Amino acid sequence: MLAHNSVDRGLMARDSIELNLDNAAPSPGTISRVRTSNQRSAINNQPEQDDRAQPRAAAPHGSRRSRTSGLRNEDDSELLINPEDLDLDELDNEEAQFLRTDRRVPVRRSAIAKKTASRLKIAGAAVAAAVLVGGLSGWAYSYGTHSWRFRIQSSDAVEITGVRNASRAHVMEVAAADLGRNIFFLPLDERKRQLEQIPWVEQATVMRLLPNRIAVAIHERTPVAFAQIGPRISLIDANGVVMGMPADRKTKYSFPVIRGITETEPLSSRAAAMKIYNRLVGELGVGDAESAKYVQQLSEIDLSDPEDVKVTANDPGGTMVVHLGAQDFQGRYKLYVAHIAEWRQQFPNLQSVDLRYEGQVVVNPDQPSATNPPRRHGDTEKSGAIGKSTMPTVKPVKHSVAKSKRHSPQRTQRAQR
Repeated sequence: MLAHNSVDRGLMARDSIELNLDNAAPSPGTISRVRTSNQRSAINNQPEQDDRAQPRAAAPHGSRRSRTSGLRNEDDSELLINPEDLDLDELDNEEAQFLRTDRRVPVRRSAIAKKTASRLKIAGAAVAAAVLVGGLSGWAYSYGTHSWRFRIQSSDAVEITGVRNASRAHVMEVAAADLGRNIFFLPLDERKRQLEQIPWVEQATVMRLLPNRIAVAIHERTPVAFAQIGPRISLIDANGVVMGMPADRKTKYSFPVIRGITETEPLSSRAAAMKIYNRLVGELGVGDAESAKYVQQLSEIDLSDPEDVKVTANDPGGTMVVHLGAQDFQGRYKLYVAHIAEWRQQFPNLQSVDLRYEGQVVVNPDQPSATNPPRRHGDTEKSGAIGKSTMPTVKPVKHSVAKSKRHSPQRTQRAQR
């Protein structure tokens, strides 16, 4: 094994020298010498190949050195590196050092796997973070509930916005119940409900403003008419909520007065009556600029009978009560506006007209006749309680007056179209 390695090293040294010679450019005078050296190298290499074929283990250490010492170049020159200068034993020892197997070092293994250990570390960090957050939350809760910084000191800490018609003192009375209380213990829903019980307040919002203030925002109801309830006149909204008069007396409204609503009437009944009012005002106000003035001509609206809506209209000729019925409010009112001047010429004592009947107009339906007193209970036509009366004949421009009977406690005059 050692002899073979030493021979191989010598051959490698020779091949490296030949490579250098081949790379060099040959001169013209040396071509013949190169051919001669090649022939000699073939003869010299023949004994070496025979020696390699012999068993390597039988070659003694001395013969190995003698064989390597006879190595020469192809041009029969000495090798630049003398094989005798190489310490083959030392090279063999170095080579054997790399070929030996090192002794294994025992490794201590942990009782817990690395993956499990990493998961345990993450879980421990999460638990520590939760404990820290819980401790900070407990400290913050204790500080927030006991510190004087979060206590409402006076009414100056209450901000109220949106109050115009409602009583500001009434709103402050509700909010003042929380003076001296911690801001985190305010019953916001309860305060909101109490504020919305004020007639003028339609919607209320109560908010906390840290560290120690309250914000109250009020959205008031919108009045649409006056309502006479008993001896009092109050403002009323479209849903039938009676609000009273505004707290600021400087605020002025111009609405017709609604009659026919009582104090004991529930909100549902008032809401139904206000639907009729809203429809009446909506129909009269739709159309051209002239129709927009119809609502302004109304001073009173009687809603006591849903089937017979009566309005009191003001015009240059005076005041007139007009029966509009339960439908076609705009068409019937336009008929009144178009012919009221003629009716006044025919009937100087005209005070009311009934436009509910198709093709005819009843004059003064609310005024009892002098010759026909109101019927009492038990009276009949045979007893003469109701008499007949005729009206003098007139020549109106577009209308004729006809005699008619009306089976009611009152005698009326009708003018046909």
